[in-house]
Amino acid sequence: MQDLTGKKAMVCGASKGIGRASAVALAQRGAAVTVLARSAAPLEDVRASLDTSGGQTHLALTADFHDLEGLKTTIDAHLETHGAFHILVNNSGGPPAGPAHLADVKDFAAAFSQHLLGGHVMMQALLPGMKSDNYGRIINIISTSVKQPLKGLGVSNTVRGAVANWAKTLAGELAGWGITVNNVLPGATDTDRLQDILEGKAAKLGKTLDEIIAVEKAGIPAGRFGMPEELGAAVAFLASPAAAYINGINLPVDGGRTSCL
Repeated sequence: MQDLTGKKAMVCGASKGIGRASAVALAQRGAAVTVLARSAAPLEDVRASLDTSGGQTHLALTADFHDLEGLKTTIDAHLETHGAFHILVNNSGGPPAGPAHLADVKDFAAAFSQHLLGGHVMMQALLPGMKSDNYGRIINIISTSVKQPLKGLGVSNTVRGAVANWAKTLAGELAGWGITVNNVLPGATDTDRLQDILEGKAAKLGKTLDEIIAVEKAGIPAGRFGMPEELGAAVAFLASPAAAYINGINLPVDGGRTSCL
């Protein structure tokens, strides 16, 4: 039920971190994966490393979620050449840290465009193929902040909430075509973004990075940071036939850190 042989997946932000781990997990289950990111060289490294034991072919595609018109043109051309996709993983780097009340309006606009409008462009481009095959999985990598805002991430908290509600709305609209829309909510995960956030916090508080890491881990019942592969496994499950009746949910993968249900 988790076999993805014959399915095609588009994974955004796939050059590193959770995006890369998601591409790896989908390929391991038999999907043909197109990895997408801004930088060609690391993206090609990811593509070349993906499992091909099922005979599938993987592709790499460069595009920038900050350029919506360019993104649409690139995706449409790729679909014209390579056909429909069944799985979309919307994933993009988070906005800069900082309190909401100090953020410039332009910061909110840029994040809204990158995360919500970029995801919308991707969804609309891939949707006809999903409808035609009566199989679709749209999975958005967001944040546990949609359940419990995180201190010092004002712009991110705001925009992630908008994406979560967009996804929930789509889940109700698209289910009749065999399409599910779900959100994976990473907690503190060992990625470059977490490293940047922790280093910024250490500098602001005048503490060492090790001290900040110890405090962060103490607030996680599992006592550690998550690994990108653990997020990738959640994505792969939601993309599979086994998850056909799971729709419109927010799935925290956070070691138990989020205190609300």
